[in-house]
Amino acid sequence: MQKTNEKKRFGLITTLIETFGFSPAVATATALFCIAVLVLAIAWLVRSAPPRKIVLTSGPEGSSFQRWALAYQKQLATRGMTLEIRTSAGSIDNLQRLRDPNSHVDIGFVQSGLAKETETTGLVSLGSLAYQPLWVFYRGAAPMTKLSELAGRRIALGAQGSGSRALALTLLQANGITGAPTTFLESDADAAATDLINGNIDAVFLMGDSAPLQTLRTLMRAPDVRLFDFEQADAYIRRNAFLSKMDLPAGSIDLGKNIPAENMVLVGPTVELIAREDLNPAVSDLLLEVATRVHGNSGLLQKRGEFPTPIEHEIPLSDDAVRYYKSGKSFLYRTIHNFWLASLLNRMLVVVVPLILVAIPAVKFFPAAFRFSIQLRLYRCYRPLLRVERDSFGALSPERAEELLRRLDEIEASLNRLKIPASFGDRFYSLRSHLVFIRERLLRQKREHA
Repeated sequence: MQKTNEKKRFGLITTLIETFGFSPAVATATALFCIAVLVLAIAWLVRSAPPRKIVLTSGPEGSSFQRWALAYQKQLATRGMTLEIRTSAGSIDNLQRLRDPNSHVDIGFVQSGLAKETETTGLVSLGSLAYQPLWVFYRGAAPMTKLSELAGRRIALGAQGSGSRALALTLLQANGITGAPTTFLESDADAAATDLINGNIDAVFLMGDSAPLQTLRTLMRAPDVRLFDFEQADAYIRRNAFLSKMDLPAGSIDLGKNIPAENMVLVGPTVELIAREDLNPAVSDLLLEVATRVHGNSGLLQKRGEFPTPIEHEIPLSDDAVRYYKSGKSFLYRTIHNFWLASLLNRMLVVVVPLILVAIPAVKFFPAAFRFSIQLRLYRCYRPLLRVERDSFGALSPERAEELLRRLDEIEASLNRLKIPASFGDRFYSLRSHLVFIRERLLRQKREHA
């Protein structure tokens, strides 16, 4: 059996050699490049997949932050995503966790106004979710009109790490209350409410990030306890741009008992959903969709459809959030109800469309350029062949015929060195037949004049 000296090559390399006339080295490099592009595309497709689990830092048990987190967890579970909830002391604690890469927290609720003097590099906002009123309860026979009247009193500001404590200190300092003789206490919401009802303290500052809703309702109904009415609300929000003014209508807490007995004005920041900047875009869209379901209804202090909203404070809105607020979910997510299938198809489009945009011009340009280059090789042989043919017309001496035959041999040697793909075989052999035709004529003329 006759052994072949040809090496076995990968099918793609053989195709490139036979179709385009590439050398084995060029064909191998081209094949490796195509395989590398395909592997990178598959790797990106896998790595860009949304995670099956994300971690949210919420707030204390019973707080509004914790209730929202549970609602998010329920909504995300219906889409096949697990939400791990980690309780915290409040907004400041959440912000610290989000800044710490070792905490492995992805998102968290943070009230606006807390990041003014904090490094927020690497964090983005997905928008504001709700108003977060500051509830100031105090004991007194007559209503207070200014927070400065709390000077010298015993005030519970909330635990360290809570947004209520940070905001309370800001507002009290604006009223000249910075410490002694005023006493600041760090009691948690329940303990502070109990102390206020029992007369052990004079006032308490509470917010939804650290106070259970039931605690607020208990204080609203407690005898000898009043809710502070921010008559200077406009001044507060002008001095602190992150604050909003909120109206609490009479009877909004309890219609039957008319609690509160008159319209009240509250101030407070908005709550933002803060995330790390590397949050997966598909997860960002999903979280905003869930936020619309959880926060989009009317409430005690907000209108229907008012939240979530792209209000930006210290932390910039993410590009994904800006896109979502402008155009909503993409076409695939709107038409395909399975989140994971829509995500897969969307990522495939991200990979395939650029490749198509590059491949279509390449498919049109490369064959044309390749054909032109092959034709140039053939033309380099045709031009001297045509000159030999022109010189062969008329009477030829044996010496002249011999010279033209030597020129033909040189052309044939150049032709033998050409590497022509199989797709140009007809032109190659047509050139060879023309060369043979001219040689035979020269030989015939040489014999006739011999």
